[in-house]
Amino acid sequence: MSVSGLTAIDLGFRGAASGVFLLIVLVALQRRAANQNSFLGIAMCAGGMFYAIVTAPSFPKASWWWTMPIVSSLPALFWLWARAAFDDDFILRRWHGGLWLAVVALGFAVSLSLPQWPALARGGGKVLSLVVLGLALAAAIQTVKTWRVDLVMRRRRLRLAVLAINVVTIGLVAVAALSDIPVGVPGASGSLPTALSMFVMATLAALGVLSPPVAAVSDATAAIASGEAGRPARVADRAAAERVAVDPQVVVDPRVVIDPRVVIDPGVAVDPILLRRLDHLMTVERAYRQEGLAIGALAARLDVPEHRLRRAINEGLGYRNFNAFLNRYRIEDARLALSDATQREVPVLTIAMDSGFQSIGPFNRAFKAETGVTPTEFRREALNRLDTDCVPRGGIATA
Repeated sequence: MSVSGLTAIDLGFRGAASGVFLLIVLVALQRRAANQNSFLGIAMCAGGMFYAIVTAPSFPKASWWWTMPIVSSLPALFWLWARAAFDDDFILRRWHGGLWLAVVALGFAVSLSLPQWPALARGGGKVLSLVVLGLALAAAIQTVKTWRVDLVMRRRRLRLAVLAINVVTIGLVAVAALSDIPVGVPGASGSLPTALSMFVMATLAALGVLSPPVAAVSDATAAIASGEAGRPARVADRAAAERVAVDPQVVVDPRVVIDPRVVIDPGVAVDPILLRRLDHLMTVERAYRQEGLAIGALAARLDVPEHRLRRAINEGLGYRNFNAFLNRYRIEDARLALSDATQREVPVLTIAMDSGFQSIGPFNRAFKAETGVTPTEFRREALNRLDTDCVPRGGIATA
């Protein structure tokens, strides 16, 4: 095929990718989502459009002095997006924005110093490429780190594919810069693979964003599982919706109490019997106290396929990751122990380990995220209330 034909294909892929990215941005704006995931997703799509355009073969090379720094900062944006997409506890901080600005500033320093100090610019380019590779590696580690505990099936299917394409694209550009091979620069003959990967990435992102959302659930399903419709559940990352779907074909145990908020929907199958067995295993047998409990081991104890248990916990109870599900029971166990006057002298670490946590750090973070206070502060307040209730008033001790 001629060079002009390859260029036309290259431009076609880039145009299609830009169009898909633009569609995702418009859909996100139409939904008026104001959370950090939506913000970073829109920024990622805008960055994808920018990259597809400025690295096209026909783009003027004279503008590379200001486009290269922005392109170089996209890996930092991608790393933040990966953190927000794959870590449900991630919170965007000011220093994250500072990191992005630092990469942009380094890019401008490299591009502006190139005419006068080419040797210095090449050295800065190597440093910039190492930063890009480091961010790509951090994003890959984030995906692998949280993959096993992810309960959202659609996210599990798409995350590895999307991440692999992004990491390969970023890695190729960074390695090319380290070896002085201009893969990602305007007009480069090797830009067609980059254009194709951009198109595939945009398509996968669109499938994830534009697919019909899974029905959200609330505490009503927890009532189905336990048979106690009035029992509240303190869950930090529980879905906020008041609607839960239950498969009408499931034969429900007559002892199971159905909360009136539950709406029968044949579109989503949530097995109340499995949820009830799961709740019994967690609340009565206290399986959450098992050290290093994984969802595979829990599925084996329930004698059900792992994917079925993942779906039950996600769509039936509203949890997005397995650790948050376990922490609901572990933290409640710890709260009871910390409020017990007879365990006043028991160290917090011992209570954390008895509840199923493997170290004090994750316990402290999870406990504060759930209650708003540290375990020590919670214990002090709880025991002070008990002591106050027991103080004699007018010579008569209160019950």
